Amino acid sequence: MSKTSHELTVGRFLTLLLLFVAVSLAVAAACVFVGPYSMAPGDVLRLLAGARPSGSETELSILLNLRVPRVMMAFIAGGALAVAGAVFQVLLRNPLATSDTLGVSAGGALGAVVAMALGWTHVRLGVFGPVQIFALIGSLGAIGFIYALARQKEHVSTMKLLLAGVTLALFCSAAIMLVRYIADPYKLVEMDRWLMGGLDVQGYRGLASVIPLFLPALVLLLSQANELNQLAFGEELAAGRGIDVRAVQIASFVGGSVITASVVSVAGPIGFVGLIVPHVFRLIFGPDHRVLLPASLFGGGVFLVVADTFARTMFAPSELPVGVLTAMLGGPFFLILLVRKSKL
Repeated sequence: MSKTSHELTVGRFLTLLLLFVAVSLAVAAACVFVGPYSMAPGDVLRLLAGARPSGSETELSILLNLRVPRVMMAFIAGGALAVAGAVFQVLLRNPLATSDTLGVSAGGALGAVVAMALGWTHVRLGVFGPVQIFALIGSLGAIGFIYALARQKEHVSTMKLLLAGVTLALFCSAAIMLVRYIADPYKLVEMDRWLMGGLDVQGYRGLASVIPLFLPALVLLLSQANELNQLAFGEELAAGRGIDVRAVQIASFVGGSVITASVVSVAGPIGFVGLIVPHVFRLIFGPDHRVLLPASLFGGGVFLVVADTFARTMFAPSELPVGVLTAMLGGPFFLILLVRKSKL
């Protein structure tokens, strides 16, 4: 391929990516106005401009304190899970890998359930609630445990990462059942609702507690995009091209785990986003992680925003936990991937 044709190809990809980013943001913004209590964008603009007819305070409160933070949280959570899934699929060299595979979500779920069993759900430490703190401790504890098992002198064993993650996830699932068995029966509904995954946030406190972990982890993962391209061809080939394989593995594992822990601690274990989105955009944009990771970020964000919009409107005034809806979509997708992989 000549230099000119290569530049044209890169230009087309960048144009397509920027167009996709713009469409994603527009769709997410439109979802703010969708819900059981409908609002026209023109009416909202007039409210923000100062025109306040009777009842407008309620409309503005619903928009600014409920819908806007919920859409923002869904966008961040979906993007984080999708980026982590794309990274873990390269790190483990397994197309079916997600953050759930490494037990990060299960560790967070165990921590959250323990906090609920202890009855500490209504105490806050600044922007952090006890459920979120315990969930973060559980996720970060899982990260440290898995890394300690998989660490070797020259590199991190991907096989040990996978085995340790799956084993820890099973252990955490058993521990969650034990906690639920000995907990007050009146607390089981709250536990079950959290374990289904949900985005029923109120105000911006949840966002303020997620961003300090989300942003540094995202920057770290995006900075590894070129190294991940080399790692996709195998550890030996990447090392032969001058890549510090162990450093890339550690950065990818820590970044992917922390970005997952940041959203799981607030939204609960929302499954399959990290499986569906990276594969879809790998088909559209190709395997280059310099493009795939940003595409997964915005694609995962708009996917979860749209899914959550359906979840909160399908059975209005009741809400379906968004984790249930993503699982219903992701289960068949997982089976299709499994069948396709078995035929290769």
